[in-house]
Amino acid sequence: MAYVSQEKKAQLAPAIKAVLKKYNIKASISVRHHSSLVVTIKSGNIDFGDSHQVNEYWIHEHYTGTARDFLVELLAAMKGPDYFCEDDSMTDYFHRSHYTDINIGKWDRPYVFMGAREYA
Repeated sequence: MAYVSQEKKAQLAPAIKAVLKKYNIKASISVRHHSSLVVTIKSGNIDFGDSHQVNEYWIHEHYTGTARDFLVELLAAMKGPDYFCEDDSMTDYFHRSHYTDINIGKWDRPYVFMGAREYA
């Protein structure tokens, strides 16, 4: 059963904050329902387009350039060294250390893009 505590969040936070600092992104880190580690990206210089919730399984297909590099590094930091996933959807068996959610903005506070947009 997936479980992430406030202590586990505190252990993972330094690596997450290092990635945020590297890309000059402002975000919050929280725990939802004791099973999901959530990073909500508030503002920064990366243009994520119109996305609001990141599908961690499709980062390489939906993002390019700096946005993809940032999200890949952020996801790795969120999982941490002790992450495991032994899910088997064929047998309806789900067992992992914790879930990860990346949100770009919130429903009531959208992401604030601080850079200049590139036009082709």
